[in-house]
Amino acid sequence: MKNAYLIGVLENVKKRNAGEPEFIQAVTEVLETLEPVIEKRPDLVEAGVVDRLVEPERQIIFRVPWVDDNGKVQVNRGFRVQYNSAIGPYKGGLRLHPSVYLGIIKFLGFEQIFKNSLTTLPMGGGKGGSDFDPKGKSDGEVMRFCQSFMTELSKHIGADLDVPAGDIGTGAREIGYMFGQYKRLRNEFTGVLTGKGLTYGGSLARTQATGYCLCYFTNEMLKANGKSFEGQTVVISGSGNVAIYANEKATSMGAKVVAMSDSNGYIYDKNGVDLAAIKQIKEVERKRIKEYLNYHPEATYTEGCKGIWTIPCDIALPCATQNEIDGESAAILAKNGCYAVAEGANMPSTPEAIDVYFKNNMLYGPAKAANAGGVATSGLEMSQNSQRLSWTFEEVDEKLHGIMVSIFKACESAAKEYGMEGNYMAGANIAGFLKVAEAMKAQGCV
Repeated sequence: MKNAYLIGVLENVKKRNAGEPEFIQAVTEVLETLEPVIEKRPDLVEAGVVDRLVEPERQIIFRVPWVDDNGKVQVNRGFRVQYNSAIGPYKGGLRLHPSVYLGIIKFLGFEQIFKNSLTTLPMGGGKGGSDFDPKGKSDGEVMRFCQSFMTELSKHIGADLDVPAGDIGTGAREIGYMFGQYKRLRNEFTGVLTGKGLTYGGSLARTQATGYCLCYFTNEMLKANGKSFEGQTVVISGSGNVAIYANEKATSMGAKVVAMSDSNGYIYDKNGVDLAAIKQIKEVERKRIKEYLNYHPEATYTEGCKGIWTIPCDIALPCATQNEIDGESAAILAKNGCYAVAEGANMPSTPEAIDVYFKNNMLYGPAKAANAGGVATSGLEMSQNSQRLSWTFEEVDEKLHGIMVSIFKACESAAKEYGMEGNYMAGANIAGFLKVAEAMKAQGCV
């Protein structure tokens, strides 16, 4: 990066946010790709758009006390970062995981600004969560935590202000408990959360959305380069909603998925992963992925997650967590013939990994574009709630497919316009930024 203005902005970010490497990583990646835009648009520098963009509008941290099944008081920390509302209400998920701290929430919220912008829907960027771990907790414990969490969060959100959704650790169960508490506290039934159950305002296709849309985006990227999913070998990390439904859609498009993982390890099935078994283990039994061997003893299970990227494949879909593919793993993927990586998780590739992708001419679909299907469905759920309507699965899926096609075209077009044809990461950052930047400039210094 050579632009003095952007270098100054980044140095200020590093100084103000020391100890938050994920956030600094996300900002660095975006600023590096915005250099040609800033060179062409001195008006955005004059308006201080980037200076404002890297600073959240509001950061909320709060105590979450709850009582476990043994009657003992536990205390977690809750977060909500309302990052940017230039184009609509704050929108972004709630992550429940022991790794959650302010830096993680800020990085996710920053990425959400661009992702939401790319969907073309009127949604700003935000993110939240807690260091609470729902794994191994009873339904009663999860309910008591969610109720305590929402007791504080309810003071800061609303259908036209900030609309949270699910994320890692926050599924239909958790959203239900949170929505019930919000309704009880505010005495109103509004679309304040998305990812709700179908019986109380949820949208069909929400469960499948991120995984399906990851494949829709990847398919557009492949088509633009003379390729397709047909007959290709795919490795998918993770085994949550994103991974499961990416598997389902990739398989329907003619690919063979041979590996999946969870936080403990990964399974490899050369015959193709039996998705019905994975759904039974993860969605019904809520058990670890090593149980797959009980269904298919011919498959192999390996402790630890990193090794999944040593399995030869044509297409890699990282759907687990941030920074799961480092430079070493990316080099192994390239050496084994992988030619495309598209991200279902948020920022799953390190900067070193991304360098490897580009040096080896691999197709790369960045998270803020490739995994935008989840928040796109959330936007559609907000629309249905506002209109008191419920669309069919097919209607939602068709709208999502159209959104993902338009996102790819926007990335492709922006990259080409600014002299980086084929660099979909740069294209996503630029296309997402420009819409937000114009709105911020139009609204003045706020």
